[in-house]
Amino acid sequence: MDDNAAGFIGSIPEEYDRGLGPIIFADYAADLARRVAASRPSRVLETAAGTGIVTRLLRDLLPADAHLTATDLNSPMLAVARGKFRPDELVEFRPADATALPFPDGAFDAVACQFGVMFFPDKAASFREARRVLAPGGRYLFSVWDAHAHNPFGRIVHEVAGSFFPSDPPGFHAVPFSYHRIDPVKEALEGTGFGGIRVDVVRLEKEIPSTAAFARGLVLGNPLVEQIRARGGDPDRVVEAVVEALRREFGPDPGRMLLQAIVFEAGRGPGAGG
Repeated sequence: MDDNAAGFIGSIPEEYDRGLGPIIFADYAADLARRVAASRPSRVLETAAGTGIVTRLLRDLLPADAHLTATDLNSPMLAVARGKFRPDELVEFRPADATALPFPDGAFDAVACQFGVMFFPDKAASFREARRVLAPGGRYLFSVWDAHAHNPFGRIVHEVAGSFFPSDPPGFHAVPFSYHRIDPVKEALEGTGFGGIRVDVVRLEKEIPSTAAFARGLVLGNPLVEQIRARGGDPDRVVEAVVEALRREFGPDPGRMLLQAIVFEAGRGPGAGG
């Protein structure tokens, strides 16, 4: 698994959940959860579940007797996710690599992944595994961020962090926005046996109640903070610079910004060929 994904450790999960969750993840999580729940699946797998933002919404929308399994490569992220559920809720949490899932063939009716595929070093393997664990007729739904041009917050933090280290700019915030070309993604899905592919571009306008809190999440809520420290930098100084840049772009609190994601839905198909 890519180091950019494996680096969500220490205080990063809490900063991620608190600073980024309500601003850039919650609305897309609600959209993805509604899409998954629409077919009333009884066995659902979530990969790259992170701090359980989608997981919580899935549990609320799925039938009461549906079983939900939430996986992530990072146990610290799953620890935050577990705190959002009662012990009696039908949710199983398991550390797992989405490119080598520890589940039998045909174990799930739906697989969901929000903003995780971009981090998988072998995306074709992740697609093969998603298809393998789906039952015939099952569905795979996942979202990716569109390019920096459609998500200026990502461009801003990437450029600001890079300005502190011009000879060796941190690369984290390039990765989440690197897998947005629709046709190659569709071809990769078809190449692993998926069919009936649907693609939706989902654009939102989002309020930023606290630019300072959002900037903390963008810098401290992901492996960028460790990339800054590894270069001898001060993450707090980068946060301050990101706050200033965000306010220039989106205005004083509460600012407003555009977000754009791409949602893919693919079918397992009734037979071995997909």
